[in-house]
Amino acid sequence: MSNSFSLQIASMPKRMMAFVIDDIVVSIFFVVIFYDQIMMLMSEISVVDQSAAEAMNVFVQQNILVFFAIKTLYHAVLVWQSGMTLGKYAVKIKVIDYQTEHIPSFVKALLRALLRVFSELFFYVGFMLAFFTPLRQAFHDKFSNCVVIDA
Repeated sequence: MSNSFSLQIASMPKRMMAFVIDDIVVSIFFVVIFYDQIMMLMSEISVVDQSAAEAMNVFVQQNILVFFAIKTLYHAVLVWQSGMTLGKYAVKIKVIDYQTEHIPSFVKALLRALLRVFSELFFYVGFMLAFFTPLRQAFHDKFSNCVVIDA
């Protein structure tokens, strides 16, 4: 790769919009998968019923790994296949390997997705890095050697 990056780096507003769209999509997947359990919990909730709140808390604790797995697979598979999640597709941006300027390999896309979830667990601090790096790379981009560009 040459010293001067020839592709247009995606803007922060586009990246933020893609993030929101992707989180909505992943949440929909989660609700569809656990629809019956969620409806059962919702039917048990009465006005300020602490036992229902405790049941909801238990449900979240029991399924948080499933949620992170769905999120990780969503990002890894779609970035590996096309460089774009649905959110990125909607705002016309994509992920590429910084060295090859092609869509990332499955291993690189999976690493990026895992690091992305890790950043979310720690108050999104890893995402803030994108505001201070020349190529707008967040933690998961930097350590997977990827960049997000206009598609």
